Amino acid sequence: MRTPFTGVGTALVTPFTRTGDLDEKSVRRLGRRQIDAGIHFLVPNGTTGENPTLTLEERIRIVEILVDEANGQVPILAGAGGYNTREVVHLADEMRKAGASGLLSVTPYYNKPTPDGLVQHFRAIADSTPLPIIVYNVPGRTGVNIDVNTLVRLAAIPNVVGVKEASGNVTQVCEICKAVPSDFLVLSGDDALTLPVMAVGGRGVISVVSNEIPKEMAQLVDAVEQNDFAAARAIHARIMPLMQINFVESNPVPVKAAMAAMGLLEEVYRLPVTPPRPESREKILAVLNDLKLFGDPAYA
Repeated sequence: MRTPFTGVGTALVTPFTRTGDLDEKSVRRLGRRQIDAGIHFLVPNGTTGENPTLTLEERIRIVEILVDEANGQVPILAGAGGYNTREVVHLADEMRKAGASGLLSVTPYYNKPTPDGLVQHFRAIADSTPLPIIVYNVPGRTGVNIDVNTLVRLAAIPNVVGVKEASGNVTQVCEICKAVPSDFLVLSGDDALTLPVMAVGGRGVISVVSNEIPKEMAQLVDAVEQNDFAAARAIHARIMPLMQINFVESNPVPVKAAMAAMGLLEEVYRLPVTPPRPESREKILAVLNDLKLFGDPAYA
């Protein structure tokens, strides 16, 4: 059996109705689409899911819906992070009660803790829950980087089982893969780096682009796991433009605009997130057209 939280985990967008409420039917439908396409785990309530704008009740409900829809087919890695350790401990427990299989917990942002602060923060969360935790390193958003030595310390905490590495620093990823225990999961946090990260020992990706093309991302990762790098490179080259255009503006604006154009959801955001600029939308639609993602039943 596959080790939990390896392969492709989709960082799910959060669909809203035209009136701005949580679209529960679409949460279920999008979750089912992912599972049917061969995704290996689901990651709701993260950055791509506009988690800062979600209420606690909405976060709980999203996880409950996905747990019910998955029915054990794939694990649910629920976002549970923040800059207030006590609040994160409470959120982690709510995600556990909602049925999550594990937690994705971002480094505290804005207050920029020291390495010791990071270790104590994650230890407090780990001590509060039986769930496995994957720490999320994304210094471009949080202002703090988990360096290699600090991550080695975190890996010694029994239920800290992996890292979503989104520093964009390939050298750091190489050093991490060399330094951490062999069973510690290193996951790419950047779609475009999935192939190189896995080539140096990573175990998969927590992906944005798999919201749009789950089957292709699962195929890419499966090819790498089977050491078929020729097939993996071919898939990577073909879908690279979509990986890139998803960040023409801040995530998740482009991916939600693309999914709306594909007929997958209503294009509704919550402030301070706003629709893409006209020139960005034009570029997004051009990539979708080039990849023939309009009108194909496989993507509806």
